[in-house]
Amino acid sequence: MRIDYHMHFEYGSYDLEWVKGFFHHARERGVDEIGISEHSHTFVEFKDLYFEELIVDESEIGRYQRQWLGKNKFRYSLNDYMQFMGELKAKGYPVKTGIEVCNFRNQERVREILAQHQFDYVIGSVHFLRGWGYDFSDLKFVWDRYRLEDIYDWYAAEISGLCASGNYNILGHPFNIRLFKHFPDFDVQPYLDRVAAALQQAGMTIDVNTGTLYRYPVAEISPYPAFMETARRYGLPIITSSDAHQPEDCGRYIDQAEAYAKRFGYEDVQVFTGRKAVPHKLK
Repeated sequence: MRIDYHMHFEYGSYDLEWVKGFFHHARERGVDEIGISEHSHTFVEFKDLYFEELIVDESEIGRYQRQWLGKNKFRYSLNDYMQFMGELKAKGYPVKTGIEVCNFRNQERVREILAQHQFDYVIGSVHFLRGWGYDFSDLKFVWDRYRLEDIYDWYAAEISGLCASGNYNILGHPFNIRLFKHFPDFDVQPYLDRVAAALQQAGMTIDVNTGTLYRYPVAEISPYPAFMETARRYGLPIITSSDAHQPEDCGRYIDQAEAYAKRFGYEDVQVFTGRKAVPHKLK
């Protein structure tokens, strides 16, 4: 079975004409089922959490991130989203309802929000390190302020927090901290083992994500080979995804993601319904 479980409608609207393009490109690329995982910053319920989490002061980082939060964010409620996804399912579209939630410190509040809705799966993704959105290209200069080993330590700690919360089924784009080609010159294996052990204990799946292949300078699938080897050794299951933000990217390079996973001995992907996973053979 071919799936693409990590993508976003956010550049358009909850309008059938907009989303038909996602299903069209899925069919063109042989994808059997897609999953929409709207960013938590789409929804008004998460607004306070972002302002608590991110640096939004008068520093260069703060001004940029405050401006980012003011652009096209918090446009919908979760009720709007769930209603629209229900309509898609009722029309027979092969789609699952997910959400991608950032690594907020207040995971109890996240739990309260998520508990009010029935998702097929929940992705937890590390997007912030100490209040800094490390994947913002306009904030790349911040990388030079820290030791890369410290960044790896912080990143692993954030994943451990997501795992410990019990809120998530899937870790989004593992180790995409390589996205701007900051490659370590130290032994990263202790960090890889630390993350894999936390995911194993939490019973979580990892996201084999092609977004970093076509959207970022690193031009590689996440997770990169060293973590794929580690994940396989720890028996972590996988999904495949394109991280599409526009219809034409739905299913992009999913065939490569499948071939990549098979290189490490993976034979199955996890298909989610009602936050329960069933393995299906990779296409």
